[in-house]
Amino acid sequence: MAGVPSLLVLLLVFPSSCLGFRSPLSVFKRFKESTRSFSNECLGTTRPVIPIDSSDFALDIHMPGVTPKQSDTYFCMSLRLPVDEEAFVIDFKPRASMDTVHHMLLFGCNMPSSTGSYWFCDEGTCTDKANILYAWARNAPPTRLPKGVGFRVGGETGSKYFVLQVHYGDISAFRDNHKDCSGVSLHLTRLPQPLIAGMYLMMSVDTVIPPGEKVVNSDISCHYKKYPMHVFAYRVHTHHLGKVVSGYRVRNGQWTLIGRQSPQLPQAFYPVEHPVDVSFGDILAARCVFTGEGRTDATHIGGTSSDEMCNLYIMYYMEAKHAVSFMTCTQNVAPDLFRTIPPEANIPIPVKSDMVMMHGHHKETENKDKTSLLQQPKGEEMLEQEAVKPPLEIEELWSRKEKTPNVRGHVLKDFHIEEALEWPGVYLLPGQVSGVALDLKNNLVIFHRGDHVWDGNSFDSMFVYQQRGLGPIEEDTILVIDPNNAAVLQSSGKNLFYLPHGLSVDKDGNYWVTDVALHQVFKLDPNSKGGPLLILGRSMQPGSDQNHFCQPTDVAVDPDTGTIYVSDGYCNSRIVQFSPTGEFITQWGEESSRSNPKPGQFNVPHSLALVPHLGQLCVADRENGRIQCFKTDTKEFVREIKHASFGRNVFAISYIPGLLFAVNGKPFFGDQEPVQGFVMNFSSGEIIDVFKPVRKHFDMPHDIAASGDGTVYVGDAHTNTVWKFTLTEKMEHRSVKKAGIEVQETKESEAVVETKMENKPASTELQKMQEKQKLIKEPGLGVPIVLITTLLVILVVVLLAIALYIRWKKSKAFGGKGSGGLNLGNFFASRKGYSRKGFDRLSTEGSDQEKDEDDGSESEEEYSAPLPAPSLSSS
Repeated sequence: MAGVPSLLVLLLVFPSSCLGFRSPLSVFKRFKESTRSFSNECLGTTRPVIPIDSSDFALDIHMPGVTPKQSDTYFCMSLRLPVDEEAFVIDFKPRASMDTVHHMLLFGCNMPSSTGSYWFCDEGTCTDKANILYAWARNAPPTRLPKGVGFRVGGETGSKYFVLQVHYGDISAFRDNHKDCSGVSLHLTRLPQPLIAGMYLMMSVDTVIPPGEKVVNSDISCHYKKYPMHVFAYRVHTHHLGKVVSGYRVRNGQWTLIGRQSPQLPQAFYPVEHPVDVSFGDILAARCVFTGEGRTDATHIGGTSSDEMCNLYIMYYMEAKHAVSFMTCTQNVAPDLFRTIPPEANIPIPVKSDMVMMHGHHKETENKDKTSLLQQPKGEEMLEQEAVKPPLEIEELWSRKEKTPNVRGHVLKDFHIEEALEWPGVYLLPGQVSGVALDLKNNLVIFHRGDHVWDGNSFDSMFVYQQRGLGPIEEDTILVIDPNNAAVLQSSGKNLFYLPHGLSVDKDGNYWVTDVALHQVFKLDPNSKGGPLLILGRSMQPGSDQNHFCQPTDVAVDPDTGTIYVSDGYCNSRIVQFSPTGEFITQWGEESSRSNPKPGQFNVPHSLALVPHLGQLCVADRENGRIQCFKTDTKEFVREIKHASFGRNVFAISYIPGLLFAVNGKPFFGDQEPVQGFVMNFSSGEIIDVFKPVRKHFDMPHDIAASGDGTVYVGDAHTNTVWKFTLTEKMEHRSVKKAGIEVQETKESEAVVETKMENKPASTELQKMQEKQKLIKEPGLGVPIVLITTLLVILVVVLLAIALYIRWKKSKAFGGKGSGGLNLGNFFASRKGYSRKGFDRLSTEGSDQEKDEDDGSESEEEYSAPLPAPSLSSS
C-alpha cells in the first residue's frame, strides 16, 4: 500500500518537472502553434517571432491581409506576448505606407476586445485598460526610444497582449482589391533596462466652450511629486475646435516648453526639441486653445462628434527602481500661473490642407458650418484676447454655462482603481474608523473611536447617550497618516469626543468633525493645542431647532464663501446651513417615506460632497440608497443618482473634478448587491468602475476620500481598517472608439456594473474568465492543467481512503467503540488545526474576524433605522 502513494506522487511531479525544464526555444514553438494563420500575401515577408540572440527577439505585428471597403475604416488585430516572463520593448519600426494608411496606434493590455484574426475597432480595443505604446501617422516622424529605455511588458504587471489599430483613410489605393499587411515591428529584450518608459496624461475634464466664442482657453496644471522623469516625446489631442495645444514645465516661475502642436496635424508622438527633466516640486502646465465659432450650442468635454477633448500625452522615462508607468493630471491647481504663460501658447500653428488629420468618427454629423471650424489663421497671427482680462478659466466657463443636472460627455470612461497592496496602512488598526479626509498636503486624516463602540446600548429611545460614565475617549482620535508609508505624522483629539463620526478639511486646513453622542459639530485647528475654534450644537442635548442637532453626521465647507453645511442626521432629516462664523442661515429637507421617497426627503443624510464650480451640494441619502444634489444658492433639487448596484444603502461620497466616488453597505438577507466602492462620471451619473479590497474585506465602509490624482481611501467602522486604492497603470482616457481609446459603449458598461441589466461579472472578473477560457483552449496548456488537476484529485482520494482504512483497522484491533458509521468530525478532530465541529472555519487574525450575525454588539448604524419614540404612558 505504501508504494501506491509514492507512485502517484512521482507521476504528479513528473509532468510538472517536464514543464519546468522547457527548451529556451519552446516558447517560440508554442507561440507558433497558437498563432493565427495569416493571408498568403503577408507570409514570406516576416515571421511573427524572430529570435535575435539569447536575450532579444523581434515581434512582427501586422494586419493579416485586409481590404477595407470604405474610407475611414478602422481595423484592429491582437498578438499575445510570446513569453511569460518580463520583457522590454526597446524599439519600434513601422511597416506602413502613407499611400494606404492614415495612422496606426499600438496598445498594450491584458485582454483584447476580440479573439478573431482582426475586427472593426468599433467593437473596442481591449476589455481592460488600453495603454498607448506607439503611434505612427503619415507625414509624422517615427517614435524613437532613447538608449537604455524600454516599455515594460509581460511578467506579473506588464501587458500580455499587443493590439494594433490601423486607420485606412482614403481607400482609393485599394481599387485593385489587394490585401494590406501594414503594421509595426518591435524589438524586445529580456534584459532588465535601467530606464523604464511611461506616459503622463494631462487632460481637462470639465471645460465648456460657449457657442460663438472666438477664443476659449482650457488650462491644466499639477504639482509634480514623484522621482525625476525625463521627457522625450509628446502627443496632443482635441477634436475639431482645437487650434493649438502647448505643454510646459514650470520651475521657479520659469516656463520651459515640452511640446506645442496643432491637434489638426497627424496625432503621433513627436520628439521634444530639447530634453526636459521634471523634478519634485515642479509644476506641469498645459493649455488647449479652442474656438466656439460656428457652433450654436455650448460644447463640453466628451467622446462624441459634437463634444471636445483637451489631452496632452507626455512620454518619459524614469530610473527603473523608481519607475511609474502611468500618471495623470486632471486639475488646474495654479490658475494664476497662466497669467505669465508664454505668448506662443496662444498662437495657432498653420496647417496645410494635405496635412489635416482626419478624425474618423470625430467628423461632424450635424449640419454645421464645417469650413469655419477648420479655418486656420494666416501665418503666426496671434488670436485676439482682451488685454485687461486674464485668460478665461474653467470656473468662469462654468459660471457662463446654464447649470443643468446632466453635463454632456463621458469623462474618464476607463478610470480604474485597485487596492495599493504595498501600502501598510491597512494594518494600522485604530478604533472604529468613522471618517477619512485629506489635508492640504494630501496626507490622510483618520477620525476613529478608540476603545468606544457604537452599539445597541449607546442611546435610549430619545437619542440620549447612555454611556457618558465611560468618559471621553482617552486616546488621540485624529491621526494624520503619511500617504506613502502610513507613518503617523501627527495625532490629536484626546479627551474631546465620545462617539466620533464625520470628518472634513476646509481650504485653510482646519478640521471639521461631528460627534453623534455629543450631538455637536467642532472646528479644530490641527496645529493648535488649544480648544475648538467653533462649536455648533449643545453638548449631550439632541434636538431639531436652530441651536441643536440630533446625531449630526458630516460637514462640508464652501471653499469660496466659507459657508458651513451640516447633515443632521440619524434622527433629523435635514441639511443645516450656517455662516462662516456659525450663525444659522437656513435648513432644508424632511423625513421620507420608505416606499417612494421624493426629492428633498432624507432617511439618514449621512455624507456630504461639495461641487464648488457647479454650485452644488450632494448628499448621500443613506437608507434610501441614493445620492441627491442641490443648488447651494437656492437649495433647489438638481438631480438624483441611484443605481440598482447600490443596493439599499449609500454610506459615503467624495468628489473630485469630473468624478464622484461612493461606498454602499452590506446587503440585507436575500439581496444580491455586494458591498463595494463605485466611481461615477459626475456629468452623466453612470458608473464607470467598481472596486473592492484584496486584503481583508469591506464590512461597513463608512467614509471615503478621493484626491485629485485618483487615489482613494476608504475607512471601515466594523473592521477598523483603512484601505488605499490607486489608479492602475493602464488607465486610459475615454476617447472615441476609432481613436482607439474607448473600449466599451455606455450600454456595455452598464451591463457590466448594474445588476438590473443582468448579473454579469465586472470588467476585471470578465477579464479573468476570458483569460481562463483562453488558457483552456490554447494547445499545449490546457492538457497539462487538466492532467495535474486529475492527478491531484486521485492522490487526495487515495490517501484519504488509506488513512481511513488504517484508522478503521486500529479501532477494530484495540476494541474501539463502533458508531455504526464513519464520523468525519471525530476523524478531522484528531488532526491539528481542526475542531470537532468538523468543518468550522480556521481561526484568523483577530483584526480580520467578522462579527457573527447574532452578535449583539454590532453597530446600530449598520442595520437599524432610528428607534421610534416611546409610547406615552396611559397614566
